[in-house]
Amino acid sequence: MSHPENSPTPDHSREHYRYWQSVSTRWKDNDAYGHINNAVYYSYIDSVVNQFLIERQLLDIEKSDSIGLVVQSQCRFFQPLSYPGRVDCGLRVTHLGNSSVSYEVGMFAEAEAAAAAVGGFTHVFVDREARRPCALSVPVRSALQSLV
Repeated sequence: MSHPENSPTPDHSREHYRYWQSVSTRWKDNDAYGHINNAVYYSYIDSVVNQFLIERQLLDIEKSDSIGLVVQSQCRFFQPLSYPGRVDCGLRVTHLGNSSVSYEVGMFAEAEAAAAAVGGFTHVFVDREARRPCALSVPVRSALQSLV
């Protein structure tokens, strides 16, 4: 069955995401059209991914030997979100490589079954100093595998 370009697919339903974080929309997030500006969705995605890594002590933003650099990002919008409101952000991993990981975040209006937007990015983990790709550590790989 084909899906229109402006509709989430069945694999973008809540049960396909493994980690959740709820975000409050803010007054300043609305744009002149009365909905959350598209750039704000990218901050939700970035915050959810990094919160997952920090909560599991996999990322120390000042001292970790390796860091994840974003090499690609995207977002598809299906329904507008707006202030005031809460956004339920679900996280999953769509690709886990030797030194890279692709994340997907489904963003749902509170209590809604269908995603309002789906976006994500690819991290390439690099040595903090040399900025060359490095293999994911065992703890990082294990934590990310739980999101596949």
